[in-house]
Amino acid sequence: MSTNSQDQEIDLGQAFQKIGGIFQLLVDKLFDGILFLKRNSIYLGVLLVTGVIAGYFMDKTNKSYIHEIIVSPNYGSVDYLYAKVALLDSKNKENDTVFFNDLGFKNLKNFYGIEIEPINDIYKFVDGKPQNFDLIKLMAEDGDIKEITVDQVTSKNFPFHLITFSTGENTNEDEIVKPLMNYLNSSTYFEAIKEQYIENQKEKLAANDSIIKQIDNLINEFSNTVSGGSKSDKLVYYSDNNQLGEIIGTKNNLIAEQGTIKMNILNNDKIIKEISTALNSKDTRGLNGKMKLLLPVLFIFVFLILAVLKSFYKYQLAKRNLN
Repeated sequence: MSTNSQDQEIDLGQAFQKIGGIFQLLVDKLFDGILFLKRNSIYLGVLLVTGVIAGYFMDKTNKSYIHEIIVSPNYGSVDYLYAKVALLDSKNKENDTVFFNDLGFKNLKNFYGIEIEPINDIYKFVDGKPQNFDLIKLMAEDGDIKEITVDQVTSKNFPFHLITFSTGENTNEDEIVKPLMNYLNSSTYFEAIKEQYIENQKEKLAANDSIIKQIDNLINEFSNTVSGGSKSDKLVYYSDNNQLGEIIGTKNNLIAEQGTIKMNILNNDKIIKEISTALNSKDTRGLNGKMKLLLPVLFIFVFLILAVLKSFYKYQLAKRNLN
């Protein structure tokens, strides 16, 4: 028993010695690092200032602007829209300037590409559309609602989509936006559908206007009859024309429908409807505008790597000379 106790005490003593040695090594390395920073403080300061200045001028000269267009595809043209944007991005990567020039694009020297994504708005998706609500409800029973809303098939059917492209300098609507929207609306098939839809809506407007005028004439006739008759005649007339309230209700419904039809014409006058445009916002994605912070860190990091390699080289050289 006494032998085992002594062995355990020896093992614990050795463990504490190892821990103490490791701690002392860390202290020595820390002190070596402090001495290194002290010896090279001038170099590190120069690298820091140089990196900040160089990064500042790089941020100032290498400008990047981001541009966003919110669009609403009509007549079931969502897949068509995404295919069109994908083609533009592909042609840009191929540097096909002839293709863009034929479309009317201008000043594309610093055109960095284009992409599109749906604007996730589940409330707008189901607003006034019971079938969409039922669809989301049904799909939610078998999965997470968040996953469903970001699913490519579901999200493509959201009403609004965001087109994003970036350039190296300021642009305007005439240079890129108008040619882009003209290109997106250049489908013979969807143009025919649009024209027929607008024609149908206008015919519906005209038909409703005619019905409203007829109702107005009936109301005027009723008003004239009542105002010219006796009190008993009015009571008889009211009794015989108990459908007058329904007629007035029909007129009100038609007026509301006229407003809806006019809004439909307004919102569907383009295959791809431009909702809003925001141009020339400073692009701060990725490393854009951050070089004044990145370069000093990079310079100092490279200096430290070189210092470590130099120390390693000297150590190995001295070790071989001893051998």
